[in-house]
Amino acid sequence: MPASRAPAGVPGWERSVRVLLCALGLLLSVYALHVELSREHDPKYRAMCDLAESVSCSKVFTSRWGRGFGLVQFVTGKDSALNQPNSLLGIVFYSLQLGLGQMVSGSAAHVLVLTSWVSVAGSIYLASILAFVLGDFCVVCVSTYIINIALLYTNLKRRMALRSKLQKNKTG
Repeated sequence: MPASRAPAGVPGWERSVRVLLCALGLLLSVYALHVELSREHDPKYRAMCDLAESVSCSKVFTSRWGRGFGLVQFVTGKDSALNQPNSLLGIVFYSLQLGLGQMVSGSAAHVLVLTSWVSVAGSIYLASILAFVLGDFCVVCVSTYIINIALLYTNLKRRMALRSKLQKNKTG
């Protein structure tokens, strides 16, 4: 959307970037879910992102940390309906970011930033597990971490722009 057509208070580039990031995040999350389910049904399944022994996304997705961040199972049990694949949480997160991103309000901007901080914290946690526990490199995972950081930046810019507009309205 050109800057002149952007809703008041929203950077002109923001909506296009949000749609792109959320679409990529959704695609990666759906692919991750596909890989996990395919691997569960066929242990010999080889995903396109399985490039080497230590560069294997299916190894990561099917690890204990691939569901409920590896933590939910300790509270609810491994087979609980609440212990869902992280990729499913990604689908919910990117859908929420996309939907709320269409709303131009301080409340929506606050929720967007808050959920982005949670996603970045989760990304840091999972990146640590990836590097220090699993000793693996997951192209899909790292790509979603980058998307999450970019969404946080986008959301912070939106919130700052809306706050600036609000301040101008109060003083003007």
